[in-house]
Amino acid sequence: MFNFPEIFSFPLGEWINIAVEWLTVTLAPVFNVITVAIRTPLVYIERALWWLPWWVLILAFTFVSWRVAKHWVAILTLVGFLFIGVVGLWNDTMTTIAIIVTSVFVSVLIGIPLGILAAKNDRFQSLIRPVLDGMQTMPSFVYLIPAVFFFGLGKVPAVVATFIYAVPPCIRLTNLGIRQVAAETVEAGRSFGCTETQLLFKIQLPLARPTIMAGVNQTIMMALAMVVIASMIGAAGLGLEVLRGIERLDVGRGFIAGFAIVIVAIIIDRISQAFGKSENNRK
Repeated sequence: MFNFPEIFSFPLGEWINIAVEWLTVTLAPVFNVITVAIRTPLVYIERALWWLPWWVLILAFTFVSWRVAKHWVAILTLVGFLFIGVVGLWNDTMTTIAIIVTSVFVSVLIGIPLGILAAKNDRFQSLIRPVLDGMQTMPSFVYLIPAVFFFGLGKVPAVVATFIYAVPPCIRLTNLGIRQVAAETVEAGRSFGCTETQLLFKIQLPLARPTIMAGVNQTIMMALAMVVIASMIGAAGLGLEVLRGIERLDVGRGFIAGFAIVIVAIIIDRISQAFGKSENNRK
Protein backbone atom coordinates (compact mmCIF):
# COMPACT_ATOMS: atom_id res chain seq x y z
CA MET A 1 0.00 0.00 0.00
CA PHE A 2 2.81 2.44 0.83
CA ASN A 3 5.65 1.24 -1.43
CA PHE A 4 5.69 1.89 -5.13
CA PRO A 5 4.89 -1.35 -7.04
CA GLU A 6 8.05 -3.00 -8.34
CA ILE A 7 6.20 -4.25 -11.39
CA PHE A 8 6.26 -0.73 -12.83
CA SER A 9 10.01 -0.28 -12.43
CA PHE A 10 12.44 -0.63 -15.32
CA PRO A 11 16.25 -0.70 -15.34
CA LEU A 12 16.93 2.74 -16.81
CA GLY A 13 20.35 2.95 -15.15
CA GLU A 14 21.46 -0.31 -16.78
CA TRP A 15 20.29 0.91 -20.17
CA ILE A 16 22.27 4.12 -19.74
CA ASN A 17 25.38 2.11 -18.81
CA ILE A 18 24.97 -0.04 -21.92
CA ALA A 19 24.53 3.05 -24.10
CA VAL A 20 27.63 4.70 -22.61
CA GLU A 21 29.73 1.57 -23.17
CA TRP A 22 28.50 1.35 -26.75
CA LEU A 23 29.29 5.02 -27.40
CA THR A 24 32.73 4.66 -25.82
CA VAL A 25 33.64 1.84 -28.19
CA THR A 26 31.85 3.04 -31.32
CA LEU A 27 32.84 6.69 -31.16
CA ALA A 28 36.38 6.14 -29.85
CA PRO A 29 37.98 7.75 -32.96
CA VAL A 30 35.79 10.84 -32.51
CA PHE A 31 36.73 11.14 -28.84
CA ASN A 32 40.40 10.76 -29.76
CA VAL A 33 40.14 13.62 -32.24
CA ILE A 34 38.40 15.81 -29.64
CA THR A 35 41.09 14.92 -27.10
CA VAL A 36 43.89 15.95 -29.45
CA ALA A 37 42.04 19.14 -30.44
CA ILE A 38 41.68 20.16 -26.78
CA ARG A 39 45.02 18.91 -25.48
CA THR A 40 47.13 20.65 -28.13
CA PRO A 41 46.21 24.29 -27.35
CA LEU A 42 46.01 23.49 -23.63
CA VAL A 43 49.58 22.18 -23.59
CA TYR A 44 50.92 25.12 -25.60
CA ILE A 45 49.17 27.69 -23.40
CA GLU A 46 50.39 26.01 -20.22
CA ARG A 47 53.96 25.71 -21.51
CA ALA A 48 53.96 29.36 -22.56
CA LEU A 49 52.76 30.47 -19.12
CA TRP A 50 55.39 28.30 -17.44
CA TRP A 51 58.18 29.31 -19.84
CA LEU A 52 57.76 33.08 -19.50
CA PRO A 53 59.41 34.62 -16.42
CA TRP A 54 57.02 35.38 -13.58
CA TRP A 55 57.79 39.10 -13.62
CA VAL A 56 57.08 39.33 -17.36
CA LEU A 57 53.65 37.76 -16.85
CA ILE A 58 52.85 40.00 -13.91
CA LEU A 59 53.82 43.10 -15.90
CA ALA A 60 51.81 41.86 -18.91
CA PHE A 61 48.68 41.17 -16.83
CA THR A 62 49.05 44.52 -15.07
CA PHE A 63 49.51 46.39 -18.36
CA VAL A 64 46.39 44.78 -19.85
CA SER A 65 44.42 45.66 -16.70
CA TRP A 66 45.67 49.26 -16.86
CA ARG A 67 44.84 49.66 -20.55
CA VAL A 68 41.41 48.01 -20.46
CA ALA A 69 40.12 48.64 -16.93
CA LYS A 70 40.65 51.24 -14.22
CA HIS A 71 43.87 51.95 -12.38
CA TRP A 72 42.72 50.20 -9.23
CA VAL A 73 42.20 47.00 -11.25
CA ALA A 74 45.82 47.23 -12.41
CA ILE A 75 46.95 47.68 -8.80
CA LEU A 76 44.80 44.73 -7.75
CA THR A 77 46.31 42.63 -10.52
CA LEU A 78 49.85 43.51 -9.50
CA VAL A 79 49.29 42.90 -5.79
CA GLY A 80 47.16 39.79 -6.37
CA PHE A 81 49.68 38.00 -8.58
CA LEU A 82 52.53 38.98 -6.27
CA PHE A 83 50.59 37.43 -3.38
CA ILE A 84 50.02 34.25 -5.41
CA GLY A 85 53.74 34.01 -6.09
CA VAL A 86 54.71 34.67 -2.48
CA VAL A 87 52.49 31.87 -1.13
CA GLY A 88 53.97 29.38 -3.63
CA LEU A 89 50.99 28.90 -5.92
CA TRP A 90 52.38 30.46 -9.09
CA ASN A 91 52.64 27.27 -11.21
CA ASP A 92 49.24 26.02 -10.01
CA THR A 93 47.70 29.36 -10.92
CA MET A 94 49.20 29.25 -14.42
CA THR A 95 47.80 25.73 -14.89
CA THR A 96 44.38 26.92 -13.76
CA ILE A 97 44.51 29.89 -16.13
CA ALA A 98 45.49 27.57 -19.00
CA ILE A 99 42.49 25.31 -18.28
CA ILE A 100 40.15 28.30 -18.01
CA VAL A 101 41.43 29.93 -21.21
CA THR A 102 41.02 26.69 -23.15
CA SER A 103 37.55 26.03 -21.73
CA VAL A 104 36.34 29.56 -22.41
CA PHE A 105 37.82 29.51 -25.93
CA VAL A 106 35.94 26.29 -26.74
CA SER A 107 32.75 27.67 -25.13
CA VAL A 108 32.90 30.88 -27.16
CA LEU A 109 33.86 29.05 -30.36
CA ILE A 110 30.78 26.83 -30.07
CA GLY A 111 28.43 28.99 -28.00
CA ILE A 112 28.32 32.14 -30.14
CA PRO A 113 27.48 30.31 -33.43
CA LEU A 114 24.77 28.33 -31.61
CA GLY A 115 23.41 31.57 -30.15
CA ILE A 116 23.35 33.15 -33.61
CA LEU A 117 21.54 30.11 -35.00
CA ALA A 118 19.01 30.26 -32.16
CA ALA A 119 18.40 33.95 -32.87
CA LYS A 120 17.84 33.25 -36.56
CA ASN A 121 15.70 30.14 -36.15
CA ASP A 122 12.77 30.05 -33.71
CA ARG A 123 12.42 26.29 -34.06
CA PHE A 124 16.03 25.72 -33.11
CA GLN A 125 15.61 28.06 -30.14
CA SER A 126 12.60 26.07 -28.93
CA LEU A 127 14.61 22.88 -29.34
CA ILE A 128 17.73 24.07 -27.53
CA ARG A 129 16.01 25.92 -24.67
CA PRO A 130 15.11 22.83 -22.59
CA VAL A 131 18.60 21.46 -23.22
CA LEU A 132 20.14 24.65 -21.84
CA ASP A 133 17.73 24.59 -18.90
CA GLY A 134 18.87 21.07 -18.07
CA MET A 135 22.54 21.96 -18.44
CA GLN A 136 22.16 24.90 -16.04
CA THR A 137 20.07 23.12 -13.41
CA MET A 138 21.86 19.78 -13.34
CA PRO A 139 24.41 19.43 -10.48
CA SER A 140 27.90 20.20 -11.73
CA PHE A 141 29.25 16.91 -10.35
CA VAL A 142 27.14 15.04 -12.91
CA TYR A 143 29.20 16.46 -15.77
CA LEU A 144 32.25 14.64 -14.47
CA ILE A 145 30.71 11.22 -15.17
CA PRO A 146 30.47 11.34 -19.01
CA ALA A 147 33.73 13.30 -19.19
CA VAL A 148 35.59 10.53 -17.35
CA PHE A 149 33.94 7.72 -19.33
CA PHE A 150 34.64 9.26 -22.73
CA PHE A 151 37.96 11.02 -22.11
CA GLY A 152 39.51 9.36 -19.06
CA LEU A 153 41.22 11.31 -16.29
CA GLY A 154 43.26 14.49 -16.53
CA LYS A 155 42.96 17.99 -17.89
CA VAL A 156 41.08 17.16 -21.11
CA PRO A 157 37.96 15.79 -19.37
CA ALA A 158 38.19 18.76 -17.01
CA VAL A 159 38.00 21.09 -20.01
CA VAL A 160 35.07 19.11 -21.44
CA ALA A 161 33.14 19.16 -18.15
CA THR A 162 33.87 22.87 -17.72
CA PHE A 163 32.70 23.57 -21.27
CA ILE A 164 29.38 21.79 -20.70
CA TYR A 165 28.86 23.67 -17.45
CA ALA A 166 29.91 27.10 -18.72
CA VAL A 167 28.60 27.32 -22.31
CA PRO A 168 24.83 27.97 -21.68
CA PRO A 169 25.19 31.69 -20.74
CA CYS A 170 27.19 32.32 -23.91
CA ILE A 171 24.46 30.74 -26.05
CA ARG A 172 21.58 32.41 -24.23
CA LEU A 173 22.98 35.94 -24.16
CA THR A 174 24.16 35.80 -27.78
CA ASN A 175 20.64 34.81 -28.76
CA LEU A 176 19.16 37.51 -26.55
CA GLY A 177 21.53 40.23 -27.78
CA ILE A 178 20.76 39.63 -31.45
CA ARG A 179 17.01 39.44 -30.83
CA GLN A 180 17.12 42.75 -28.92
CA VAL A 181 18.50 44.66 -31.90
CA ALA A 182 15.79 47.09 -32.96
CA ALA A 183 13.67 45.87 -35.85
CA GLU A 184 13.85 49.35 -37.41
CA THR A 185 17.64 49.11 -37.56
CA VAL A 186 17.47 45.70 -39.22
CA GLU A 187 14.91 46.92 -41.75
CA ALA A 188 17.06 49.97 -42.51
CA GLY A 189 19.98 47.65 -43.26
CA ARG A 190 17.82 45.55 -45.59
CA SER A 191 16.53 48.67 -47.36
CA PHE A 192 20.13 49.65 -48.15
CA GLY A 193 20.69 46.27 -49.79
CA CYS A 194 22.52 44.36 -47.03
CA THR A 195 22.61 40.62 -47.40
CA GLU A 196 21.85 38.43 -44.37
CA THR A 197 25.57 37.92 -43.79
CA GLN A 198 26.30 41.66 -43.98
CA LEU A 199 23.30 42.33 -41.76
CA LEU A 200 24.64 39.92 -39.15
CA PHE A 201 28.28 41.01 -39.09
CA LYS A 202 27.87 44.76 -39.68
CA ILE A 203 24.67 45.54 -37.76
CA GLN A 204 23.38 42.83 -35.44
CA LEU A 205 26.62 41.52 -33.91
CA PRO A 206 28.14 44.99 -33.28
CA LEU A 207 24.95 46.22 -31.62
CA ALA A 208 24.61 43.00 -29.61
CA ARG A 209 28.27 43.02 -28.51
CA PRO A 210 27.64 44.30 -24.94
CA THR A 211 25.14 41.52 -24.29
CA ILE A 212 27.41 38.94 -25.91
CA MET A 213 30.34 40.11 -23.78
CA ALA A 214 28.16 39.77 -20.69
CA GLY A 215 27.58 36.15 -21.73
CA VAL A 216 31.31 35.62 -22.18
CA ASN A 217 31.89 37.13 -18.74
CA GLN A 218 29.38 34.73 -17.18
CA THR A 219 31.03 31.84 -19.02
CA ILE A 220 34.39 32.80 -17.51
CA MET A 221 32.93 32.98 -14.01
CA MET A 222 31.24 29.59 -14.36
CA ALA A 223 34.48 28.11 -15.67
CA LEU A 224 36.26 29.39 -12.56
CA ALA A 225 33.53 27.89 -10.38
CA MET A 226 34.15 24.51 -12.01
CA VAL A 227 37.89 24.53 -11.22
CA VAL A 228 37.61 22.91 -7.79
CA ILE A 229 35.13 20.30 -8.95
CA ALA A 230 37.23 19.40 -12.00
CA SER A 231 40.15 18.62 -9.70
CA MET A 232 38.27 15.48 -8.65
CA ILE A 233 38.99 13.92 -12.06
CA GLY A 234 42.70 14.69 -12.14
CA ALA A 235 42.83 18.32 -13.23
CA ALA A 236 45.81 20.03 -11.68
CA GLY A 237 45.95 23.62 -10.53
CA LEU A 238 44.43 25.57 -7.68
CA GLY A 239 41.41 23.30 -7.49
CA LEU A 240 43.63 20.34 -6.68
CA GLU A 241 45.23 22.32 -3.84
CA VAL A 242 41.77 23.05 -2.41
CA LEU A 243 40.84 19.39 -2.70
CA ARG A 244 44.05 18.28 -0.96
CA GLY A 245 43.40 20.77 1.82
CA ILE A 246 39.94 19.26 2.34
CA GLU A 247 41.21 15.67 2.24
CA ARG A 248 44.01 16.34 4.76
CA LEU A 249 41.99 18.77 6.90
CA ASP A 250 44.66 21.38 6.13
CA VAL A 251 42.62 24.54 6.58
CA GLY A 252 45.48 26.89 5.71
CA ARG A 253 46.33 25.14 2.47
CA GLY A 254 42.72 25.02 1.30
CA PHE A 255 42.03 28.61 2.33
CA ILE A 256 45.08 30.06 0.55
CA ALA A 257 44.31 28.13 -2.66
CA GLY A 258 40.67 29.23 -2.48
CA PHE A 259 41.73 32.83 -1.92
CA ALA A 260 44.00 32.59 -4.98
CA ILE A 261 41.01 31.42 -7.03
CA VAL A 262 39.04 34.43 -5.76
CA ILE A 263 41.87 36.78 -6.79
CA VAL A 264 42.03 35.31 -10.30
CA ALA A 265 38.22 35.45 -10.58
CA ILE A 266 38.03 39.11 -9.57
CA ILE A 267 40.83 40.13 -11.94
CA ILE A 268 39.38 38.28 -14.94
CA ASP A 269 35.86 39.50 -14.14
CA ARG A 270 36.90 43.15 -13.98
CA ILE A 271 39.01 42.93 -17.14
CA SER A 272 36.28 41.19 -19.16
CA GLN A 273 33.62 43.63 -17.98
CA ALA A 274 35.82 46.62 -18.76
CA PHE A 275 36.64 45.19 -22.19
CA GLY A 276 32.95 44.87 -23.01
CA LYS A 277 32.26 48.45 -21.88
CA SER A 278 35.22 49.85 -23.81
CA GLU A 279 34.07 48.11 -27.01
CA ASN A 280 30.60 49.52 -26.44
CA ASN A 281 31.96 53.05 -25.92
CA ARG A 282 33.89 52.84 -29.17
CA LYS A 283 30.67 52.17 -30.98
